[in-house]
Amino acid sequence: MIDLGVAAPDLPRDLRGLLAAGPQALAAAERAAAAAPGHARHPLESVRHLVPIPRPDKIIGLGKTYMKHVAEMNAEASTFPGMFLRAPDSMVAHNRPIWRPEVSDTLDYEGELMVVIGRGGWMIPRESALEHVAGYACHNDGSVRAYNYIPSAVTAGKNFLNTGGLGPEIVTADELPPGCKGLRLTTHVNGELRQSADIAEMHWDVAHLVHLMSTIFTLYPGDLIATGTPSGCAAAAASPQWLTPGDVVRVEIEGVGTLVNPIVDAPRAGAGDQS
Repeated sequence: MIDLGVAAPDLPRDLRGLLAAGPQALAAAERAAAAAPGHARHPLESVRHLVPIPRPDKIIGLGKTYMKHVAEMNAEASTFPGMFLRAPDSMVAHNRPIWRPEVSDTLDYEGELMVVIGRGGWMIPRESALEHVAGYACHNDGSVRAYNYIPSAVTAGKNFLNTGGLGPEIVTADELPPGCKGLRLTTHVNGELRQSADIAEMHWDVAHLVHLMSTIFTLYPGDLIATGTPSGCAAAAASPQWLTPGDVVRVEIEGVGTLVNPIVDAPRAGAGDQS
């Protein structure tokens, strides 16, 4: 791990700022990393991960993008993806615990591909949408299903404190196939495979999703778009195996990385911040 605060102190000090500064800043960061002195280099295992972009302008969550998942949830297919917004403090980093809230034991996992916007824009044509993508990360779109099932309350079930995982890092788009097509996404709980799908199975590909979201929002550097989950969620089972304290969820995407989050009970009110 290269500390750019040492290797390139004139560059922006966080990834969102680096993305906003444009391709030249990213190229400068790459050059600085290659030439970094020894005291700027740290073993990755000695580093505590943080959420790669802790305070994005927006986190857009999408659903109904994998048709097998739509079918297993007995939901209706749509001509537009399901959509909600996620609050930044609902997200935790790689190796950090996801909290099972006190109000419900229906915590579920959803392994997903997260898209990171690099170049902002509005009304972005589908044909050029991937030019606005800086990179990708793994995401566990943790969902409190009891609240998802309340009519018009899906956003509530997606925004409990510390229920979503993001990381371990952002892999730049140039290192991966366009839109990550052909890469396999898997989710394991306690080592048991629960989800497995090719990113190419998405009904709307990454370029289309970026285009669609840009017709609604102005996208800014560092914005995040969660692209939906494949089949295999606990909620789809006849006897759901909800996540419980002690469980470990591992979301892996070929070439992108492996996101690991243990499950703990959320602290009770008044116990203080244990994030």
